[in-house]
Amino acid sequence: MNNNSPERVTVPSILARKSSANKISALTAYDYTLALLLDQAGVDIILVGDSLGTIVQGHPTTLPVELSHSIYHTECVARAVKHSLLVADLPFLSYQVSPEQAIESAGKLIKAGASAVKLEGGIHMAETVNRIVEVDIPVIGHIGLTPQSFHRMGGNKIQGRRSGSGPGSKDQIIADAVALEEAGVFSIVVEGVPKELAAEITKIVSVPTIGIGASNECDGQILVAHDMLGLLPNFSPRFVKRYAELGEAIKTAIGNYVKDVANGTFPASEHMFSSAQSDKAPNGKSQFIRVN
Repeated sequence: MNNNSPERVTVPSILARKSSANKISALTAYDYTLALLLDQAGVDIILVGDSLGTIVQGHPTTLPVELSHSIYHTECVARAVKHSLLVADLPFLSYQVSPEQAIESAGKLIKAGASAVKLEGGIHMAETVNRIVEVDIPVIGHIGLTPQSFHRMGGNKIQGRRSGSGPGSKDQIIADAVALEEAGVFSIVVEGVPKELAAEITKIVSVPTIGIGASNECDGQILVAHDMLGLLPNFSPRFVKRYAELGEAIKTAIGNYVKDVANGTFPASEHMFSSAQSDKAPNGKSQFIRVN
């Protein structure tokens, strides 16, 4: 983390980054270990995304994720976060039934350790967003390609390429952004839209836009951490820059471990204990206790 800015990222500090040259960085995390690394690296926003359905649970879409799953993973991530703003996704059907249901679901995620929640939808979710915000739960909106609309869209496809007011149209997405701003969101995720539309939305709304597959015209960017780290083989969509190839590195390391175990070279003498040795490390701590 940058030692010049150790302060905790907050909702007001994200709002203050609108149109800033210092753009907002956001990544997903679903467990303590990865969240610890993201937090220490200085990521502005850590999202416990419902993408855990595809990344952690192995489903083809995010739709099977339950609120209880999001709560559990939010609790895990919250234990690691000291700097980043922690945001948790509201899963499919945990907020669409009624504003009252949405408030209750959002409250459970806040109690689990999140500082804000994110939900998908525009005009038709504006009242729900407003009700959540009224009870002092900050909300990030999500428009454009909305993964929970997988069946309506016929898959995850670029949105906003055509004019008109129908679902997924340019005019509808702009109207959704305006409605969310008026409802009180402090930021809007804009996913899977052309660069020109992302630029127009970013100019129209007074809250920061965070893009994913929406060009560099937004006020920030979010990616699934597993994608940008190269943890998943054979998945590299156009909008993802792979900053590492950790999947291959992990497979190589595990393969070397398997070989060493098979041929008896691990554990070596330096990995063993004798009856004369202390169970304390040189710093006096137990060698069986992890210290972060």
